[in-house]
Amino acid sequence: MEDIPKEVLIDCAQLVKDNSIQGCKMNNINVVYTPWSNLKKTGDMDVGQIGFHRQKEVKIVAVEKKINEVVNRLEKTKQELHPDLAAEKENRDREERNEKKAQIQEQKKKEKDEIRKKKDIEDLRNYTSLMKSDNMTTNEDGNDSDDFM
Repeated sequence: MEDIPKEVLIDCAQLVKDNSIQGCKMNNINVVYTPWSNLKKTGDMDVGQIGFHRQKEVKIVAVEKKINEVVNRLEKTKQELHPDLAAEKENRDREERNEKKAQIQEQKKKEKDEIRKKKDIEDLRNYTSLMKSDNMTTNEDGNDSDDFM
């Protein structure tokens, strides 16, 4: 909140004053702003009444009178959007599910690769690939290699 430029604060305060039922008729008003997490609303409060958790986070901007040039400039750039919030939420949820599925598939693939690599290393250490009957020969067929003399 400390990084907000002074011009932006003045523009916002002018809009608040212009859109206020009582504030637009008065001069020298204070516009209060604070982070939303600092707002405190209990059930016994009247409609439109709020409180604050931490008074240190409350900032006040003084507005002496309405500046029509600022309000008109901002009203010209006003855009009212009517988004389909249910569809946007469904799209976001679908994207999150797809990302989660992709992560799970990637993790399963990595686990399979690790298991395969561990099995290959274990087979190499156990000499199981060498001790197959296809790789073994016998000297009982008459090819005695000791007869070299």
